Amino acid sequence: MMLDIALDADEDWDSSRFTEQSVRRAAEAAIAESAFPQLADFGRTVELSVRLTGDEQVRVLNAHWRGKDKPTNVLSFPMAEEAELRDESFAEAELLLGDIILARGVCAAEATEKGVPFESHATHLIVHGTLHLLGYDHSDERDAMDMEAREIRALERLGIANPYEVHH
Repeated sequence: MMLDIALDADEDWDSSRFTEQSVRRAAEAAIAESAFPQLADFGRTVELSVRLTGDEQVRVLNAHWRGKDKPTNVLSFPMAEEAELRDESFAEAELLLGDIILARGVCAAEATEKGVPFESHATHLIVHGTLHLLGYDHSDERDAMDMEAREIRALERLGIANPYEVHH
């Protein structure tokens, strides 16, 4: 799989710590732990857009697209249909997974609250967002548990501890 990352980071984000390569590693780990690991074998280009921005821009997008007038940690806008994710006959065409947008302030506050490094939490949110682009959701308890388990395994691949364990 050729994973093409379109990364756009505001000045609030340290671009030396969030590179196309670090975003690619997080997305590849999420794909490997999804129901679609075969995407890595299709030989097609998979494109993912990641925007690292401020809380205000995320608040505006969240209000417009989700009717929630507040910033959130990550927004995901899927573009691929499930058939495109499963079917090798699409192998010739580029696959546009979608867009992930992270809010700097919300992400930093959550990392502090959880007592984890900012980079680890942001990576977790990229994994989380990628899984959303692949059709995962946490709208009910069963789906939430499945998605969390996939996130934990993906983060383990990256050397990041289980974010759902309580550390004292």
